Amino acid sequence: MDTDAVRDLLRQVEDPDLGDDIVSLGLVNAIDIDGDVVSVDLALGAPYSPTETALADEVRELLTAEGLEADLTANVDRGLDPDEQVLPGVKNVIAVSSGKGGVGKSTVAVNLAAGLADMGASVGVFDADVYGPNVPRMVEADQQPQATADETIVPPERFGMKLMSMAFLVGEDDPVIWRGPMIHKLITQLVEDVEWGTLDYMVVDLPPGTGDTQLTLLQSVPISGSVIVTTPQEVALDDARKGLRMFGKHDTPVLGIVENMASFTCPDCGGVHDIFGSGGGQRFAEENELPFLGSIPLDPDVREGGDTGRPVVLDPDSSTGEAFREFARSTANMQGIIHRRRTAGR
Repeated sequence: MDTDAVRDLLRQVEDPDLGDDIVSLGLVNAIDIDGDVVSVDLALGAPYSPTETALADEVRELLTAEGLEADLTANVDRGLDPDEQVLPGVKNVIAVSSGKGGVGKSTVAVNLAAGLADMGASVGVFDADVYGPNVPRMVEADQQPQATADETIVPPERFGMKLMSMAFLVGEDDPVIWRGPMIHKLITQLVEDVEWGTLDYMVVDLPPGTGDTQLTLLQSVPISGSVIVTTPQEVALDDARKGLRMFGKHDTPVLGIVENMASFTCPDCGGVHDIFGSGGGQRFAEENELPFLGSIPLDPDVREGGDTGRPVVLDPDSSTGEAFREFARSTANMQGIIHRRRTAGR
């Protein structure tokens, strides 16, 4: 079988999101044949996402059925100059944002990162909420970053995630009272001087609002996608709109909306109570023609997981953990769609 025959064979693989086969979409970068080994490089950019994993599995099954051994790799052109990349080893940078505080943004960011890591991805968490850095507590990270001989920072790891946070650099109870230029310098150093290594995903926990920290990151870091966190109530949605406009002004792809604290199930009577209203996040997503990434219940286990340092997404017996796992899968799938659309020119 020659490369043309392999290419024709791969036309049987349909992208369920883009509605065409992977060859016609330009998602097959290269094919190389060495005896019975067929090497195929695919334009897939969201490692461990369910959709892209299924596409790769289908390619492998087709080749195996022909008596061939499949050697698959995945590379996607992100449109970045390699010499100018701030994070050359990081495939995807996902910013988690909220227009206001109190909607559980850091909780969502930590559970997203832990969920991606639990799927098998290599993950880093950058706690960029300089005024309220809570991520180390939420994953019970007691180890401090280490410095190398050339003064770069080695981040500690927890639950398979590399961590960097302002909380590592200041006292536990010290307030952060910094102006814009100082924040800009700090954020730049924490991005450039940390040995992040090779990561499938970096999850960035942004501070609430649309201030200096957000602008610094959007201008200096190649954000591949953003997630907007809201609660169902109208006050939160009003502020979420501001965040959406911020990403729009910087041409940052929005992967979708996640609704946190959606409903509360009474453990005593079993009744479901919409403490913060109902369906606001989904309506917001529909109004702005954005994907709805999921609805997370208001659950005491989430609070307990944040306080004790074990994200609820890692609890296989928790229904709320499953909601977070589904959110992580949906987010990874959307990141893949963004990359594949760009490759296909759609």
